[in-house]
Amino acid sequence: MIQSGKIIFTILLFASCYCNQQLFAQLSWGSTDVRYPESAKPVPERTSVFSAKVWKGERVNAQAVLWTEKDLTGVTATVGDLKCGTSVIPQAAIKTSFVRYVMTDELNKDGRGACGHRPNKAEWDSSMVADVLDVAKYTDVKAGTVQAVWVNIWTPSDVKAGKYKGKLSVSGKDFAPVSLNIELEVLNRTLPAPKDWRFHLDLWQNPYSVARYHQVPLWSEAHFDAMRPVMKMLADAGQKVITATIMHKPWNGQTEDHFDSMVGKTKKLDGSWSYDYTVFDRWVEFMYSVGIDRQINCYTLIPWALNFDYFDQATNRVLFVKAEPGNALYNDYWGRFLADFAKHLRQKGWFEKTTIAMDERSLESMTAAIKVIRSIDPEFKISLAGSYHSEIEKELYDLCIAFGHQYPADVKAEREKAGKISTVYTCCSEARPNTFTFSPPAEATWIGWHAMAGNYDGYLRWSYNSWTTDPLHDSRFRTWAAGDCYIVYPGAISSIRMERLIEGIQDYEKIRILKEEFAAAGKKAKSDRIQTIVSPFTVDELEAKGAATMVKTARKALNEL
Repeated sequence: MIQSGKIIFTILLFASCYCNQQLFAQLSWGSTDVRYPESAKPVPERTSVFSAKVWKGERVNAQAVLWTEKDLTGVTATVGDLKCGTSVIPQAAIKTSFVRYVMTDELNKDGRGACGHRPNKAEWDSSMVADVLDVAKYTDVKAGTVQAVWVNIWTPSDVKAGKYKGKLSVSGKDFAPVSLNIELEVLNRTLPAPKDWRFHLDLWQNPYSVARYHQVPLWSEAHFDAMRPVMKMLADAGQKVITATIMHKPWNGQTEDHFDSMVGKTKKLDGSWSYDYTVFDRWVEFMYSVGIDRQINCYTLIPWALNFDYFDQATNRVLFVKAEPGNALYNDYWGRFLADFAKHLRQKGWFEKTTIAMDERSLESMTAAIKVIRSIDPEFKISLAGSYHSEIEKELYDLCIAFGHQYPADVKAEREKAGKISTVYTCCSEARPNTFTFSPPAEATWIGWHAMAGNYDGYLRWSYNSWTTDPLHDSRFRTWAAGDCYIVYPGAISSIRMERLIEGIQDYEKIRILKEEFAAAGKKAKSDRIQTIVSPFTVDELEAKGAATMVKTARKALNEL
């Protein structure tokens, strides 16, 4: 009798310890629309089930929140297989990340944008903000703090439709595991692979920042090894364009790591010219190898500072030609290069995919540059990210106009018929929507919906990975608002911003597929319904309702079709 009492006492003691552990480590599903502060209070309405409807091949994000009254060590977060009968979404298709914090700042004082120099960071309201999706397997969590956990599920394209269930489990060395339920309804529709998305994504890459951050020789094998996972992540987002530079400092060295020329230009003793495409070729071939092979945009014939580099054999020095577009020196310098470049591109089989690209240049300068290009090879494709000019629109294969502007309907129709690309871009000018580290996460998703509503073919942003000095800890820069320079982190670490941007691109593709299906089947009511769902994604509606509400409402309506 005494012995059995001891057993009962032991069991009760164990249960008491377990309950106490549960009290100081608590877990709930949160919202991907929220950047949870590290010092946040526990979520008032605790949610134990995350549920979503997805297409086959679609990625879906969820965010859980762990909070604790005591220090936790060796915390890990895992999601096992999601199961629907004998069908499985495997653990390998699911990624969990601990959300980390980075220093951010704010919009300009007038709240209308974020352009301009910021030499004194103390003049701007700075704070730590959740954005980094850390790939570490374990973490420690301090007492009285919150640790967010990001979950990304990439639904296999060959999985059968149905309701899949599983769990997110969080455990550690000094507390009992806590878990949350996942319920994913896979619809009987399939999203194409990212390489087949029609959405024309153009996030400019900066290979020079990778070499500097990882302290590896430029264009060495170590450099390419460091770039591979970062650029593969971009390919998996549906990126279509390779950013190549054909001159020194095309943007006057505005980033922490300036862009250099990927083509060597040499003026020989006899006055003739030779060109070295070694770096250019390696860069393009490398980007092809990671899956980015649709287009090569070569910057630029019209830089911000009109100084054009070359190596002069007579003086054994790098010299510069200073020339305005249209004058004799300019025409000679670029004319010689373009003739040789066209020959090289054709030999490599890249000519049809290459554009000579310009960025925010005047009509006068563009007209002069186009004249030179056409005089050398009328078949060269030309691209511009900048203002819409009707005078040169027909010359531009790839035209990207600033956010808030639209293509005339007849012009867009003609461009589409001709197989030309017509996109939109945001930069530091837009207070919202944007992808600053302090921007509401849903704004990144909203951009994809806006692209569909505005009849754009896609989206451009100048800064995929122009990293700051210490990008994993401080996203502020001497110019522009924090996060303007990059959207992913070193080490192939994604961000809340990047994952939400991909969501918007997927939504664009789903809408496109449904529109085409309904039009082909003559389902006018459903076609009209889609238009009703998409059309509100305008600047005015964003200001009035906010991105999170708009996206959530529109997605619910889309899933009902």
